[in-house]
Order: sequence, then C-alpha cells, then structure tokens
Amino acid sequence: MKREESEPLQLGGGGEPRRADKAIGMAGHVLAPERWLVGKVMEALGSPPVAVELWDGRPVEPVPEDPVARVRLRDRGVLYRLLRNPDLHFGDDYARGRIEVAGDLTELIATVDWARQRRHGYGGGRPGVTARLYRARRNTLSGSQENIHHHYDLGNDFYRLWLDEDMVYTCAYFPHPETDLEGAQRAKMDHVARKVRVAEGDRVVEAGCGWGSLARHLAREYGCRVRAFNISSEQIAYARERAKAEGLDDRVEFIQDDYRNVTGTYDAFVSVGMLEHVGTDHYRDLGEVIDRCLTDHGRALIHSIGRNRPVGPMNPWIERRIFPGAYPPALSEMTEIFEPFAFSIQDVENLRLHYERTLQHWLERFDHHAEEVRQRFGERFERAWRLYLAGSIAAFRTGSLQLFQLVLTRPTDNQLPWTREYMYPGTAA
Repeated sequence: MKREESEPLQLGGGGEPRRADKAIGMAGHVLAPERWLVGKVMEALGSPPVAVELWDGRPVEPVPEDPVARVRLRDRGVLYRLLRNPDLHFGDDYARGRIEVAGDLTELIATVDWARQRRHGYGGGRPGVTARLYRARRNTLSGSQENIHHHYDLGNDFYRLWLDEDMVYTCAYFPHPETDLEGAQRAKMDHVARKVRVAEGDRVVEAGCGWGSLARHLAREYGCRVRAFNISSEQIAYARERAKAEGLDDRVEFIQDDYRNVTGTYDAFVSVGMLEHVGTDHYRDLGEVIDRCLTDHGRALIHSIGRNRPVGPMNPWIERRIFPGAYPPALSEMTEIFEPFAFSIQDVENLRLHYERTLQHWLERFDHHAEEVRQRFGERFERAWRLYLAGSIAAFRTGSLQLFQLVLTRPTDNQLPWTREYMYPGTAA
C-alpha cells in the first residue's frame, strides 16, 4: 500500500536515514557565523537548558549545566532549514534522522516551550512569520474526506497496537492516578453519558464516532438507541463489525456520512474529538445541526482539544504531515457554535492533564511496538509518530493545548440538575 511522495509520512513512507552517514562527513567544517546563529536561536527560545551539537561533533558553547537533552544537527542543511522554518523542518529532519536527540524527547519539547513562554509571555506572543503565511487545509465536504483519510485510514491494525482494547482515540478520564488506560477510557465514556444525562430509550446522535466505542457503550450500558456518523471508511467498517459481534447492531446504526448531513430528532447530541476537524469556518454549520436535531429538553456535549486564545494555524508540521485540517479552537471561537442559536452553556470542564496522562499511556504502548511499526511502515514514519505523540504530551503539560468539554441545552429548558453531583456520583457536591 504505497502513498504519493507528497504524503511522506503515510504507509510505506519510511526510509533508512542512517544510510546517508557517509555523506555527513562531507558537510564541511562548522563556520564561526554558524555557531553564532545557533546561539542566537537558543537565546530567542529563552536559553533553555539544552545542549546543541553540530555536525562536526562539537557542542555549541556554552553548554548548560545538567542539560535535559542533547540535540545533534547532522549536517549544515538542517541548520539552514531550521532558520528558514523551524516549526516545519524540525519535525521533517527529526523524522529523517537528520536531527538526533539524546535524552527524553518529551522533556526536551516541554523545556523549550516553557523557556519560550518565560521569554515571550504565557500568551505565546504573535504567531511566527511562517505560521502566519501558512494556511491549513480546508474542511469542506470533499476536503474533510481527504483530511480524515490521511490521518485515520492508516489501517486499524496500526492504531490497535497502542490504543486501548475499545480503540478510543480521545482523551481518557482518570478517576484515580493509578487507573489504567482501559479503565480510564470507560470512565470517560461514563463521564460523557452522565453529563448529557442519558437514560434507557433515549435517542442519541454522535457526530464523528471514531471506531464506535462511545456509541456501543451508550447502547450497552445505558440502553440508548444511537445513530453515529463518521466519514472514515476504515473506522466505520470496524465499528459495524464490533457492534454486530457484541449483539448491538439493533440499537446502534453507524452511518458513513458527514456530520452536516445528520437528520432526525434526538434527546442527546455528542461530539467527542471531532471539532478539531471542523474548522472555524464551519462552526455555524455544526450549530445548525445541533439546533435542528435536539428536542426541547435535549442536551449536547462537545469535547475538543483547544487553546487558551486564538493563535492562528496549528503547528505546520503536524498539520501537513500528521493531522491535516486540524485546528484546536479557543473558547471564544467556539461561541460561533452556540451563540447564533441561543444555546445555554450548562457546564465547561478542562481535562488538560487527563489528556497528558492519556498520551503518556499511548506513547508507552507505541514504543513497546516501535520495531513492529518500523518493519511495517518504515523508520521515518515511526520517528514522526513518536515525535507527534511526545510533542502532544509536552503541549498539554505546558498548557499550550487544553481539552474542553462543553454541555449545551435550550435556553427555555428548566429541567436541569440543581447541583453537579450527578457528574461525580459518590463524591461531595
């Protein structure tokens, strides 16, 4: 299964970067201005405690005491690509093996991000020039299909290597620090179910259902009748197969179609991990879907990666190579979903640290199967996905990314719980 060269990090996109080692020695001696440039770059990043080694094997002075990691640039071209567009080329050159990291990759990325925030303020400053020039892929009907295919249709066997047994590819919920990934994902699905207060016989629609775990959970554990929409052919096929095997296909209908084509009337609307793929241009479309399908006493939940303020496009390397069309919104941007339709916000929760822990579990499992990933998809692919997972952990750890859950109701609905105890049974209000 071979991808086009324009999609270098998809199946079959691997390579053997270390075969080029002989050519590295021909890169020439490091020039004094190049050492100076590296020093200025580190200064601009807030002088994080990171050691940098250039292609001649010598570190850039001064070497910080007890650095969290050592970064080696294997040739002159890496340096000049980083100067031109660091957000894009660090990922590309790391995936190709042109950048090597000795030390904890997650800690390196988090340390650099913390140093940058200390230097430029926790607002993050303005997006860089390259970020402002870069436009993310659009999420039109056809564009969404292509974007989802790029990320989710890599093959169910790939995701099965490192996700939980129910194939849940969204933030888990850890009631206790020692909860394992399987338990935390079940707890997340229960958390969602409690927030929208589903009961036996309720009609539920899910927009963007992944591999169908939440839809099956709501049908099996809460007696709901669920219609779940998704445009990933791989995921829909898996979800239908699992529902049939579990005897739930009479209560769960998996529909391969875009969320904009949802029809019918429902007691609850849920969208877990889809908003990142919608794009701000289409938030009103999503609001219209919720408005037309909810009953007078219906409840809606939106679960999405987000940011503390609008800061422009996502990291261009992630957007181009891993997650095309992705955009984590600020809460202020999400208002376009509910304000035009006068929905009332009943609850907002931030599960940022839960997503950091979820990703730690995923990366641990991914690393456990790294050799299998390399054998099947190539070393470049494996390095790219390790960087993606490690960078995501760092982003949630440093607060660059958030995880929002919002609950919406009609403004005239007075059948509301008096306290929040229904969300956290067995705990104090």
